Amino acid sequence: MRHFPWFTRLGVVLAALAGLGLAGCQKQSAMPQAGGPAQVSVVTIETERVVLTTELPGRTSAYLVAEIRPRVSGLLLERKFREGAFVQAGELLYQIDPVPYQTAYDQAMAAQSTAEANLVLAEATLPATRSRAERLKELAAIKAVGQQDSDDANAALRQAMANIEVCRKAVDSARVAVEAARIQLSYTPIQAPISGRIGISNITVGGLVTAYQPVPLAVIQQLDPIYVDVTQASNELLRLRRNLENGLLKHGASQNKVKLILEDGSIYAREGALQFRDVTVDPTTGSFTLRLVFPNPRQELLPGMFVRAVVEEGINETALLVPQQGVSRDPKGNPVAWLVDATGKVEQRVLELDRPLGDKWLVKKGLAPGDRVIMEGTQKPRPGAPVQAVPYAGPASAGARPPAVAPEQ
Repeated sequence: MRHFPWFTRLGVVLAALAGLGLAGCQKQSAMPQAGGPAQVSVVTIETERVVLTTELPGRTSAYLVAEIRPRVSGLLLERKFREGAFVQAGELLYQIDPVPYQTAYDQAMAAQSTAEANLVLAEATLPATRSRAERLKELAAIKAVGQQDSDDANAALRQAMANIEVCRKAVDSARVAVEAARIQLSYTPIQAPISGRIGISNITVGGLVTAYQPVPLAVIQQLDPIYVDVTQASNELLRLRRNLENGLLKHGASQNKVKLILEDGSIYAREGALQFRDVTVDPTTGSFTLRLVFPNPRQELLPGMFVRAVVEEGINETALLVPQQGVSRDPKGNPVAWLVDATGKVEQRVLELDRPLGDKWLVKKGLAPGDRVIMEGTQKPRPGAPVQAVPYAGPASAGARPPAVAPEQ
């Protein structure tokens, strides 16, 4: 093998290193220079049609409530219903011992018969008394009888007519007594005044009840439909009226339609309607009551349940919505958004927000249609710094499937 001197081998190595360095310089010169504008993702703000709603807390209450109380006193003989059952209006619920009231009714009927018989007798004697008085008056005129006999006959006639009037009043009084006794007797069976669900019975068979006692025998509640009473702050009502007057909101076709959120967070299947707003504000809470009516055929809603009603306020045809991701807070806690202006530079805006709608904010002031809000791409933007804006593609995760799109109607 032929051997080269050491300095020859050293020259070959240096030549190879020089070739590698030249190739690296050429490759580096072919790469683009770094340090251009930062790239940010933006969303363009556009007007939208939004139906504004508000959630109001409240409780359910029965549509009709009837407290069953006796209108006569006596012993309770029977209870005709099953506790918790549905009863119809007019259905027999309790039976009070009717014997004392039947006896009083029979006595009143007898007294009426006596009074009517006395009236018939008095009216039967009147024609003869009148005829005798008229005859004696004619005889007294020709001096055939004494004047005293004529006067006595006239007095007897007046007495008979007065007796008839007394008998007529006695008959009227007897008829009133009969009607009162009949009414008292009719109160001994206690019937349901309304249809609905009846609760527990506060008395058992054999108990003594008194007329119009303070404790009801039972309570019937009509639950279909059912009321929902919710409260709303008076300042919210003033704000709503002001927005409607200024044209910021307008009434929708379903203005009086109301949805209901139950205690477990589920949505009640049926829509209700706004019946009325109370005209009095509670001075202790500064709120007033709204009464809603909901159909309740399956009686899923029971009186006293806590619910939240979703009431439609109105429709904003030119609403401005910004994703919550694009809104931050300054050191004072004010909401701010970072935008890219027409010249491609960063701009900061202070916003006035109305309410959250899903994952967006409803903006009252601070944004205009066409504004580009920065969603991501820079941690600490500087006002006036140039940036390169690209459309925001939305949140995505590796391996995640694209969201499903509802079919067009």
